[in-house]
Amino acid sequence: MGFKEDYLFWETVKQLSTQYDYRMITVTENHKEIWLESDKNKEFPVIRLIRHDLDWANWLKRDIDRTLQNGEKIRRKLYKKPITILSIYVSKFAPVDDYEFSLQPALYQKTKVNTFILACESIPDSLQNLEHVLNKPLTIQVLKAEDLDEDKVLTLKQEAISESVKKTKAEQKVFQNSKPFFTYIFIAIQIAVFILMEFNGGSTNSKTLIEFGAKYSPYIIQGEWWRFFSPMIVHIGFIHLLMNTFSLYLIGAEVERIYGNARFLFIYIFAGFAGTLGSFIMTPNLSAGASGAIFGCFGALLYFGIVYPKLFMRSMGSSVIVLIIINLVYGFTVSGIDNAGHIGGLIGGFLAAGVVHLPKAKNLLRQLAFLIGTAILTFILLQFGFNHQNSAAIDDKTMAMLAQDYIDDGEKDKAVEMLNKYVDENSDDAPLSLFILGNLSFGKKDIYQARDYYEKAIEQNPEFTEAHYNLALVYMNLGSYKQAKEQAQKAIELAPEKKSYTKLLKEIENQL
Repeated sequence: MGFKEDYLFWETVKQLSTQYDYRMITVTENHKEIWLESDKNKEFPVIRLIRHDLDWANWLKRDIDRTLQNGEKIRRKLYKKPITILSIYVSKFAPVDDYEFSLQPALYQKTKVNTFILACESIPDSLQNLEHVLNKPLTIQVLKAEDLDEDKVLTLKQEAISESVKKTKAEQKVFQNSKPFFTYIFIAIQIAVFILMEFNGGSTNSKTLIEFGAKYSPYIIQGEWWRFFSPMIVHIGFIHLLMNTFSLYLIGAEVERIYGNARFLFIYIFAGFAGTLGSFIMTPNLSAGASGAIFGCFGALLYFGIVYPKLFMRSMGSSVIVLIIINLVYGFTVSGIDNAGHIGGLIGGFLAAGVVHLPKAKNLLRQLAFLIGTAILTFILLQFGFNHQNSAAIDDKTMAMLAQDYIDDGEKDKAVEMLNKYVDENSDDAPLSLFILGNLSFGKKDIYQARDYYEKAIEQNPEFTEAHYNLALVYMNLGSYKQAKEQAQKAIELAPEKKSYTKLLKEIENQL
């Protein structure tokens, strides 16, 4: 009936599972072929056992080829790097004809298969040889055929399968440390803030963004440190909010399940801070959004992949890595995306995950190293950021947009104050700011001041069409029609499609 062979088959499976942390990854329907995998065995990370009474070597050769094909599929899914698989045949006898070829390793692409025949006709010698191949002791008790029956084999089979089920359940618990809570809190907060912004000037209004906590480097330098954290709940436009909310719902919830509520809260907030810090160092532009914190969740998943590499690759690894690459490439190829914030958040999330580690898997030495390293790196980057920026650490275009928002809201004095400060600190590169100052002076009938601003703007940007046009208007008001004509002609030369420029030139010529 083959009870002896079945007993040996299941006892080997059980011992590999209980003593050496192998887990079942594939089982055939008839339970005659089982694939085991272990994170801890470097020589044979995958072992395949098959219960089959060998007869002819031809069948064995075909089966080795099949094992290579299946092994390569497993390698691509779990390992990526080359692996060696041990294929163990539990058989009553060895093949009756020549099977010496099976003693040599078989290779297919990056998968190598070593074959071992556990023949029950010589169990003691076979087990001793298997121990030598595995380089591990096996405590398999050799029973006589009369001491075995179907019930004993069935009980052993159930014990072996039960051990594998325990390992699977233990793995599943890694993904179920808590239910998402803070993920939904942050989603609710960012939606609420967005609604408030829409009722207070609009989420695309620079002034409103700054008032609600967007990253604005001059205010950070002046001491508003909380702006390193507040941008993660502020979004620019509905699409920005929608994309980040959806990403947070998917990625954040998964990270919170893995790390638990308190750890997730630390990871998310620190990643948001790190994202803002990266943006603060690398880009002068006004920015906001939860993207840095969300990238921090990706970083936390990468850290999970270091602690549980095989489980990571089996469950989510390829998808996470591909998503990170796609998002970074997209950020580098599309303008207006704060990739420095994304990279900062990714690194911050990874470091924060290293500090808190995973539930029920403490590694105090590693956590201490991550904590010290993160603290030192944060201090250095903060010092670098503050020492390499000035109080006008935004570009001219952003300043002009911000000032225009204040003007549109009736706060002209505030706009003038900001623009003058910016021009003083960027005297050689502020044509847009000078242009807006010129417009404000022209509106107050301060014609000479307006003229000076427009001339400086043109000096910094000779192709500033609107500045030439407005300067022509100023010269008309001063009665300097010859100079007005020169400026109008320059404006037409730069933008011949503008009918208003041609009309102005005719008006000037009528005065000459």
